[in-house]
Amino acid sequence: MHGPPSSQSSDASEPQQLRRGADHMAPDCIGQNFYALDRGLGDLLPLYLNSDDFRQLEPHFQRMGALAGGQLDELARAADKHPPVLHARDRFGRDEDWIDYHSSYREMEQIAFGDFQFHAMSHRAGTLGMNGPLPAVAKYALQYLFVQAEFGLMCPISVTDTSIHLIRTFASAELKDYLLPKMLSDDPATLWKGTQFMTERAGGSDVGAIETVARCEDGVWRLFGDKWFCSHADADVALLLARPEGAAKGTGGLALFALPRRLADGRRNSYRIVRLKDKLGTRSMASGEILLEGAVAYLVGDRGRGLKQMMEQVNLSRLSHGVRAAAMMRRCVNEALVCARSRMAFGKVIIEYPLLRRQLLKIVVPTEQALSMFLFAANALDRANAGAAEAQSLLRILTPLLKFRACRDNIPVATGAMEVRGGNGYIEEWVHARLIRDAHIGVLWEGTSNINALDITARAVGKSRAHRSLAAALGKLLGEATSVPAAFRDRLRLSLDRTLAFAERVAAEPDLEHSARQVASALYHVTSAVLMTWEAAEGADARRALYARLVLDHRLSAQDPLQPPAGNWEGAAAEILFSEQPVSIADIAGLLN
Repeated sequence: MHGPPSSQSSDASEPQQLRRGADHMAPDCIGQNFYALDRGLGDLLPLYLNSDDFRQLEPHFQRMGALAGGQLDELARAADKHPPVLHARDRFGRDEDWIDYHSSYREMEQIAFGDFQFHAMSHRAGTLGMNGPLPAVAKYALQYLFVQAEFGLMCPISVTDTSIHLIRTFASAELKDYLLPKMLSDDPATLWKGTQFMTERAGGSDVGAIETVARCEDGVWRLFGDKWFCSHADADVALLLARPEGAAKGTGGLALFALPRRLADGRRNSYRIVRLKDKLGTRSMASGEILLEGAVAYLVGDRGRGLKQMMEQVNLSRLSHGVRAAAMMRRCVNEALVCARSRMAFGKVIIEYPLLRRQLLKIVVPTEQALSMFLFAANALDRANAGAAEAQSLLRILTPLLKFRACRDNIPVATGAMEVRGGNGYIEEWVHARLIRDAHIGVLWEGTSNINALDITARAVGKSRAHRSLAAALGKLLGEATSVPAAFRDRLRLSLDRTLAFAERVAAEPDLEHSARQVASALYHVTSAVLMTWEAAEGADARRALYARLVLDHRLSAQDPLQPPAGNWEGAAAEILFSEQPVSIADIAGLLN
């Protein structure tokens, strides 16, 4: 597939009087390798992956980075403009509802499910030449690169991956034998893709209000009900919650079922895609409404633990959503920086203006925070999968933290990047409009901000006490960052102690529930600031410690809104942050106070 060539403006150093017409237009990122562009990712992967895995997988990071900046980006633009179409009946009048996808979407599926096998890389050997399943760090790094081009398809990719996890973990041996060979296939012609159907008109976040009924007839479970928001509506197998007849009300009465699109004899199952959603964003991917009319389904696991089992998929999806938000923010930063370094206004390249640099910092800092947070969380997942109890506790709080804050930050970052480009950013020919539309779904899928904030304070802190594992992990990292000035590490320790005390207080006092989002943000900010400080000390670019100070100053410290900051340390920091030269801790030590 080939579109128009990327806009290539003249070099910014070209004399203004020689520019004409389109020469004044700043370029975009099309055609660049998004892995090569991302100094942070390249620095951090060796810290979070073992050396053998990094050496073997780096060519694949390079390959995905090139695809994301090239072919995938072209395909994503086309798929966004040609959304899926639902056909209710075939020419004979049979209710064989099916969805037509544009060829660009199918090509992206081939890259994701065929070439890279995203769905299987966590579950078996053989993907990308690996002798075992890929580490979570590597999988999410590849997702991070992929989503910088295409966000919508990552939903089918992720729910197929997480559905496999639930089947492997909870299904009977017979059900595993039936589903897993199809779901783990490396042949797109035989692959069964997965999804989850949760939301109903009666129950979105309030899952206990679900009305779908499961009836056992002659040993076969049949489902009756209406699922209201079903992403990847035509998946081959869907995991969903339903209430068996006679079961208790609320979440305790829900059971988990696997719903195949087609029965073993090839006939369509008894449910219909009633219509597709006309969505603000994620237009490439089909979300619809599903009417269950006695559809055959298979019970998964313990019928009295359906929600608890489903929450494993939800939590993995939350982690993936945090990665996706980090990815879209990175694309926004790439677009903003290439524009700021090329666009001329009033006789200067606009990145030379102090106010524009401050605007860039507002989108770069949350992007770098999200990068560190998702890699740290993915590393915790790898260690938890290996049996580390403290990592499991750590993951319990990191997952909702990442989902909560990164998805919220994605929205202003996308808007800020559009503003750097100016009016062109508002035009659908450029990527910004799609980034803004897609950014909003992150605060809705897998729990709104309020739901995730309450999960952090009431459950992760209040019940699981997972903040203690977080405190221990961060304290250890600060202790290792000995090359960073002691006074700065002391500031971080003080902020960490105050944040943890605040979180415990809010968790213990029901009257303070209204502060849950404040707690969630503070925990995210202090965690990311410590991580970036440790990363700088461990050999990553020392700029990360400057990002940490910006977080500490602007997100964790009191400021007078009617008083300009003393001195101009941020101006000096911006000069370093936007330069192309590597820096050491010694180079920036004077700015860490």
